[in-house]
Amino acid sequence: MKTEGKQNLEAQGSLALAYTSEENRVLDPELLDKTAMERLPTPTGYRVLVMPYKGKAKTEGGIILTDETRDRNALATVVCYVLKLGPDCYADSDKYSQPYCKEKDWVVIGRYAGSRFRIEGAELRLLNDDEILATILDPDDIAHV
Repeated sequence: MKTEGKQNLEAQGSLALAYTSEENRVLDPELLDKTAMERLPTPTGYRVLVMPYKGKAKTEGGIILTDETRDRNALATVVCYVLKLGPDCYADSDKYSQPYCKEKDWVVIGRYAGSRFRIEGAELRLLNDDEILATILDPDDIAHV
């Protein structure tokens, strides 16, 4: 029984060595000089990086919307701005005759599509290339329901 306990502690000790303590984690100073676009994650494979549209800060009647309201609208919006495309987006010629979208397009997606995450307070989503439903010219053309 004592041998099992000793082996267990040794195993935990070597496993613990695989982790870096928080005080040893440092930022890479080379990354700080890059633009926000350069610091965004690069989608892999057939994924698309988009930013949900928050909407205008005021209603047509002139009511100023809170940041919380705009964030909630962005969570449920179906309108996004395409930031980056992965290297394999729309490359499958059996599936696509042409790309559904390109970088800097406004697109329509499923209401809760994609994997969500935040960078510097902004919500971003990673979608599969086939989750793009349409392209649009103006994000305000689509009413939020």
